[in-house]
Amino acid sequence: MTRPLSVAVAGLGTVGAGVLAMLRQNADLITARAGRPIAITAVSARDRTRDRGVSLAGLRWFDDPVALARDPSVDVVVEVIGGAQGTARAVVEAALAARKPVVTANKALLAIHGAALAAQAEAAGVALAFEAAVAGGIPVIKALREGLAGNNISKVSGILNGTCNYILTVMRERGREFAEVLGDAQKLGYAETDPSFDIDGIDAAHKLAILAALAFGRPVAFDAVHVEGIRHISALDIAFAAELGYRIKLLGIARRTPAGIAARVHPCMVPQGAPIARVDGVFNAVVAEGDFVGRVMLEGRGAGAGPTASAVVADLIDVARGRVTPVWGAQSGELSGAPSVPMSAHVGAYYLRLMVVDRPGVIADVTAALRDFGISLESMLQRGRSPGETVPVVLVTHETAESAMRDALQRIAALDVVLETPTVIRIEPA
Repeated sequence: MTRPLSVAVAGLGTVGAGVLAMLRQNADLITARAGRPIAITAVSARDRTRDRGVSLAGLRWFDDPVALARDPSVDVVVEVIGGAQGTARAVVEAALAARKPVVTANKALLAIHGAALAAQAEAAGVALAFEAAVAGGIPVIKALREGLAGNNISKVSGILNGTCNYILTVMRERGREFAEVLGDAQKLGYAETDPSFDIDGIDAAHKLAILAALAFGRPVAFDAVHVEGIRHISALDIAFAAELGYRIKLLGIARRTPAGIAARVHPCMVPQGAPIARVDGVFNAVVAEGDFVGRVMLEGRGAGAGPTASAVVADLIDVARGRVTPVWGAQSGELSGAPSVPMSAHVGAYYLRLMVVDRPGVIADVTAALRDFGISLESMLQRGRSPGETVPVVLVTHETAESAMRDALQRIAALDVVLETPTVIRIEPA
């Protein structure tokens, strides 16, 4: 029998334990598909005593994960520690320096240091595989880099964070406010104790930066992604969205334009009939649009032990078979130098909610500000009359420039009848 592929796992949290369980439970199937057995032989984690639900008997334990990565008896290193700096980065760099293939689920590391790590892997002639870094068990990396390799991709987008999608789904279904639902999500384990990376859009932006690099064949550019989260979304906005025929989703959207690559993460109103509008709960979805294939949508669980382990093991099978694909789909010297397009250049329709004092002339003042910046209205919602009280007014614009909308908002926010910061949500077509 061919010698087993010796795997070292740095990090034994939910994902690391899931990889160990999957390799053992599906050993015969994985051996047949990999052409050789795949065996975890060494591990490293911070706490030896913790019960992870899987036996560690017979595995070599390393207190120092960098030493684990350098161990000459290890064929491939799996990094599931997480984080863009510190130990995770040191482990990956040490493994590549030792000319060992690396499989990682670390989207932050790839989004921020992906260009340098790709160059290091290329120089070493080894694989740097990361199917698990985006959308959990959905095979979107292989779809973009291999399955759609012959297409010019014009757009890649999707729901890239299950925590945000869960929160927005529950807010819509139960009419509850953001803070309440976030608290419940934390109790259920769907949100971290410090949820900032998720709810402020950073996690989704890391993933979008990776998808954009693959889709458009250029070096990863996280700093060029416009990022907004969902903290400002209220139950009132979700109710108005439904009345207007939309659902609110946090989307990551990267598009090829004549001026370059535009990449953005923010809440969007999407038509209720759009396929992505029906992706609810903790599920993720990714949509790619190619010149020959048309539109392709992949949906599934974006996190958790099973889905993420599934993606890690798929990469390990590729390594066992000796498959080495350039990290970003092409060699470094062949990547595109397409510039990044700033968010100020975006053109689209907008939902605008104002909380105003109900008195004569308010709507005229608001529409005058929009008119002065060349913004036309498609529709307006105002419910009843409450003279002297605070009431919501909802405006939906025709397509307009982001820069014009920002200028108009500054004027509107300064009006004495506008009592709260205006809520703005971009509208995305189906």
